[in-house]
Amino acid sequence: MSSYIFVLMVGLLAGAISGVIGTGSSIMLLPVLVYTFGPKQAVPIMAVAAVMANLSRVMAWWKLVDWRAFAAYSITGVPAAAIGARTLLALPSHLIEICLGIFFIAMIPARRWLVARNYTIKLWQLSIIGALIGFLTGLVLSTGPLSVPAFTAYGLVKGAFLSTEAASSLMLYVTKVITFREFGAMPLDIFIKGLLVGASLMAGTFIGKAVVLKLSNQAFQHLLDALLFCSGVSLLWAAFS
Repeated sequence: MSSYIFVLMVGLLAGAISGVIGTGSSIMLLPVLVYTFGPKQAVPIMAVAAVMANLSRVMAWWKLVDWRAFAAYSITGVPAAAIGARTLLALPSHLIEICLGIFFIAMIPARRWLVARNYTIKLWQLSIIGALIGFLTGLVLSTGPLSVPAFTAYGLVKGAFLSTEAASSLMLYVTKVITFREFGAMPLDIFIKGLLVGASLMAGTFIGKAVVLKLSNQAFQHLLDALLFCSGVSLLWAAFS
């Protein structure tokens, strides 16, 4: 019971942070879920929770969704996410932890590199990026550090960015959950655990909305890098310990 309480508390905090910066819930929660339930259960649990988290961000900023960007990103991202999820199920648990840890840490310089060059992208380029990030979302779960610069490079900011990125990610995670279900990786107990974790994320998201306009861009950069580093190190520690 104490483990569940701790997971839900982290979920509430993760939901609040992701409600402010548009990502971070999976980065914070996944190491906790891996430690509590093991990597094979943690990934499908987080997939269900991510569906609920993104749904809550869409609900919070519904009127600001850029539906053209959403469509361009999702039309290629959805099938790519299904392929990535199927690939993930074929990997051993130990390798999953190592890949997740390396991926999170590698995103720190990669994200900074993209931001520093101030890239701007068009709608068709967003569609190509959707396919790439969709596959990675199916494979490694948390790709918020990549989707954040993608949507901001398209020109979306604040509420429009939060809602459109969440709506697009929602489609990818729904696809991932369906894929897990089809291949027997989403039994009822895991689905219920995902719903519980997702409920805490949803509550945190609406808390985060109250402070979204107060967070400076510099604070956002530092917060996201810290989350990536801590989560990556903790997953690598679990893999090699």
